[in-house]
Amino acid sequence: MIVGIETSDDAGVFKINSELALVQTLDFLTPVTNSPYEFGQIAAANSLSDVYAMGGAPLTAMNIVCFSCEELNEDVLKETLEGGIDKINESGATLLGGHSVDDKEFKYGLSVTGTIHPEKVWANKGAFPGDTIILTKPIGTGIIATAIKAKLADSDISKRAASIMSELNKYAAEIIKDFKVNACTDITGFGLCGHLLEMARASDGRIILFSDKVPVIQGAEEFAAMGMIPAGAHKNRSFCNKDIKIHKNVNRICQDILFDPQTSGGLIVSMNKKEAEICIKRLQDNGIEAEAIGEVYKENSQQGLVEII
Repeated sequence: MIVGIETSDDAGVFKINSELALVQTLDFLTPVTNSPYEFGQIAAANSLSDVYAMGGAPLTAMNIVCFSCEELNEDVLKETLEGGIDKINESGATLLGGHSVDDKEFKYGLSVTGTIHPEKVWANKGAFPGDTIILTKPIGTGIIATAIKAKLADSDISKRAASIMSELNKYAAEIIKDFKVNACTDITGFGLCGHLLEMARASDGRIILFSDKVPVIQGAEEFAAMGMIPAGAHKNRSFCNKDIKIHKNVNRICQDILFDPQTSGGLIVSMNKKEAEICIKRLQDNGIEAEAIGEVYKENSQQGLVEII
């Protein structure tokens, strides 16, 4: 075993031989959009993301479905699975089958196996003092999903959020592989702050987050101001509270967005500052909304913390 559960990494990595290791992960969701096809795409992209966050390439996938024919029309399931298989095909992986159970609460996701060279594994530990922190997607999907459920989000905002969530991290990862990555993870349920804190703890470092540099999906700030904050954001804040320092200039709306649980969020990458500048430019040139959002602190005091300024 190369990577296990010790540092809360995105996936497990098991070495087969000197040239090959397996990356294994599992994830599934309840619907975050009104379109079954979009939901299938998003859930599949979310599951596949953990392999990309480790630097691997998806090889095979298996469907996980919780569905009740008494509660929903079978066409909903069909369209969801179509969305899922389209993303699996886009990733280059092969669907081998899966498993379903009768459940009144609809859920869908994937178990994914990927491959990687044992010496090229990315993990959420290893962020080095002076590193730049890169984020490859804007945040705010949890807030927008809450607004969609409340029927407050218009079609443009909903489509924009769905497009971001269904975008594979494959394309960002392929570019990032050309650079030396010190640490990497993706953003899911713990929100940006939660996953940065995991990286800081695993790396025994301190990360400074520049709140004004974090890209936010259009509409998220307005909905946050209206109180469309998912319960998960409050839980994330409570869980992280003792190890996160928030400067007084960071307003409450911004804080809520930083703790917002994400679905199929972007990659958080820690790398040398000079390489990060080149990497970000290349990502942006390829249509990826990457930004430098923070840095790893250079002093040795107060390690394992995130400071938001």
